[in-house]
Amino acid sequence: MQRVKCRRLLNSELDVFAVFKKKETITTESGGGFFKRLRRRLNSGNSWLTYDLANLAPGGRIDDEVLDDLESRLVMADVGVDSTERIISALHKQLARRELKDVAALHSGLRQIMLAMLEPVERNLQPVSEGGPFVILMIGVNGAGKTTTIGKLARRFMNDGHSVMLAAGDTFRAAAVEQLQAWGERNGVPVVAQQQGADPAAVIFDAYESARARGIDILLADTAGRLQNQQGLMDELAKIKRVVSRQNPAAPQEVMLVLDAGLGQNALQQAEKFNAALGVTGITVTKLDGTAKGGVLLALADKLGLPVRFIGIGEAADDLQPFRASEYVDALLGTDSDD
Repeated sequence: MQRVKCRRLLNSELDVFAVFKKKETITTESGGGFFKRLRRRLNSGNSWLTYDLANLAPGGRIDDEVLDDLESRLVMADVGVDSTERIISALHKQLARRELKDVAALHSGLRQIMLAMLEPVERNLQPVSEGGPFVILMIGVNGAGKTTTIGKLARRFMNDGHSVMLAAGDTFRAAAVEQLQAWGERNGVPVVAQQQGADPAAVIFDAYESARARGIDILLADTAGRLQNQQGLMDELAKIKRVVSRQNPAAPQEVMLVLDAGLGQNALQQAEKFNAALGVTGITVTKLDGTAKGGVLLALADKLGLPVRFIGIGEAADDLQPFRASEYVDALLGTDSDD
């Protein structure tokens, strides 16, 4: 039964590879670049983002009632109550100063506020290997997209001229090692792995030693998915971090948390718990297509201020891109900065 389960999971992952292979040479879809596609995909669901701001004020006049309606839509878009209140409070102040005279002014005011929240977390990852490989410890719950993200990051780093190695630190989930090995073969990068049930810290220790001996620039270390309230597993992550730091006090240079945007405010709770336990240094937000509404990034930025490294909207190679605040806000508000 276990073998059948492993095979099913591996076949599912290989289906993802088929999509990845089919699309990896495509740099744009019909209609424009990444953030145009982000705009279209965010608005495929039922959220406030499917409406133009003009629908909030059919007569063109901005008043308290319009802002109350906008407040409800922001909360529904996963911005969160506290962050929404901060945005609406700022807009009310502008309204009191008679700065929100029409829909265009509302759009401009909202854009400025969102940019002020998101620009501080727009900090792209710049891996520099000194005294050993640059170690990226990938963490997050099951289903967030860690393995797929590792595959895409490996390809991106290789395209940037870096040498890459993968460490199969998820030794518990059925077929996890095979899935990572398949990604390694797909990208032409080495993978250090042991048998299922092995000590994850030992696997990543061996991977670091191997990467250092071979002069590898970047080591991407996979870990088992876990819920933020599973203390035993969280302690295991802390152990992995300690073991790596014994190899190089600067390592892991990046503790990257992968979050599923479709989880809304639960993604924020996950980030808070993982950050408290491990000290997250960067976030990748996946699955912004489908049911995700996009507002959770505003909540993450407002509450935690952690760097947002990458965002993802699908399975294709170019569907994972560095986060850019201005383009993201334009996607949320329905303007196409790519035009």
